[in-house]
Amino acid sequence: MTAGQLALVATLAVPAGGAAATALIPAGREAAARLTGTAAAAVAFLASVLLVLGGRDAGWFAYAPALPRVRPWHAVRADWAPGLDLSFHLGVDGISYPLVVLTTLLTLLCCAYTTQRAPAGGRASRLIALLLVVEVGILGTFLALDLVLFFVFFEVVLLPMYAVIAIWGGPQRRAAARKFVLYTLFGSVLLLVGVFTVVAAAGTADLVALTGGDQLGRGVQLGAFTLFALAFAVKAPLWPLHTWLPDAHTEAPTVGSVILAGVLLKMGTYGLIRIGVGVTPEGAAWAAPVLGVLAVAAILVGALVCLAQTELKRLIAYSSVGHMGFVLLGIATLTTTGIQAALIGNIAHGLITGLLFFLVGAVKERAGTGELARLGGLRERAPVLAGVLGFAAIASLGLPGLAGFWGEIFAVVAAFQRGGAWVVLGVLAATGAALTAAYFLRLLRRVSHGEPAPAPAGMAPLARVEVVAWAPLVVLTLAVGLLPALVLAVAYDPVTALLGAAG
Repeated sequence: MTAGQLALVATLAVPAGGAAATALIPAGREAAARLTGTAAAAVAFLASVLLVLGGRDAGWFAYAPALPRVRPWHAVRADWAPGLDLSFHLGVDGISYPLVVLTTLLTLLCCAYTTQRAPAGGRASRLIALLLVVEVGILGTFLALDLVLFFVFFEVVLLPMYAVIAIWGGPQRRAAARKFVLYTLFGSVLLLVGVFTVVAAAGTADLVALTGGDQLGRGVQLGAFTLFALAFAVKAPLWPLHTWLPDAHTEAPTVGSVILAGVLLKMGTYGLIRIGVGVTPEGAAWAAPVLGVLAVAAILVGALVCLAQTELKRLIAYSSVGHMGFVLLGIATLTTTGIQAALIGNIAHGLITGLLFFLVGAVKERAGTGELARLGGLRERAPVLAGVLGFAAIASLGLPGLAGFWGEIFAVVAAFQRGGAWVVLGVLAATGAALTAAYFLRLLRRVSHGEPAPAPAGMAPLARVEVVAWAPLVVLTLAVGLLPALVLAVAYDPVTALLGAAG
């Protein structure tokens, strides 16, 4: 086994082992349990970063032999259910790699944050263990090269995320958690039927062999893509199947919202690229105009709803609907530029919205409320916090030079490149970007520059763990904004290969 394959296995195995170890440490050793979980998250992050180095498994790129410049990645495979021709097949390429690193980074930051700023409701070590289990499910989804294995990992996140919301969440946490589960189970049923349809028709669950759709007839592809698109739309979530998201975000603890927005939503858009476009390309081409219209509707509706929001956390939650709309628009164009826009939009949203939810948690903890009308004058009471919030807000509205800009502009450019009615969709999406700027500027005016509200007890200076959790996200938001090639360079060849195989 090569060093790269060891890193691949460690990326998934370490958080799984860390979750078990953390949960088994008795209550009397709470500090040791928290440290164990955080250490496991740190090792998983290091292993994920090392995936970019060394080794080559050419079989992972067997569907694109004409692309000699594909970067060397890694894959491991073992029999899982030989009688059913199922394998425990994991691999990483430039499409999944940025999302894998984002997942391990955000999980590490959330675990470190929880060691010092644990929410009420239960032992912090149990929360860290659940976050690690969620990490395993998300990473497995991004790394799975077997369609049935993809489904299994896709479902792993359901119960631990339910527990995170239901145990450590706000006053309406149980209702929000139930709503999250019901919506997700609805999507899971559709995904399972889609997986069964593809595997039964093709006779294999191997994603490498399935990529390009050569083993599937047109009718199977149309039906399977419809099922996949609906299932992934629920998870993303994409309008109009998004209504579980604001409640889940509003009631979830800070770290739950960070993981939920930062990486869990990306399971849906990643699945749409890897499986929807890759495995059922004819279905994707058939549904592309409908997806484009829904994407633009999500951008506009999300922005308009945000303009009417009066609660800080719900506003940030609804903003994800609009940002995921830009990601869907990029995917719907079925062009290299559009898929690249979706990938960098995913990363930018994870960094920026993860940071925003950390900041919203800090504001609500200090002010005792998330109501915009009662949060005026933050720059006088907590100038550093107000400054970082301002940075995150202008990054999210798509200011050039910051990470949020590239996904939006590339999605619009990709729509213009398609021509025809897509130009209209591009213009409407650009209008939605202007509305995004409007609601974030409204947020800053209300929270940072409004009339100072009475300073409640607990308007404390920033804690060290908060600086540690926020700083990497600030730095990476700036780095990706100035050097988008950090994401785009590793993804270009795999995206071209995927679309070439799908073509």
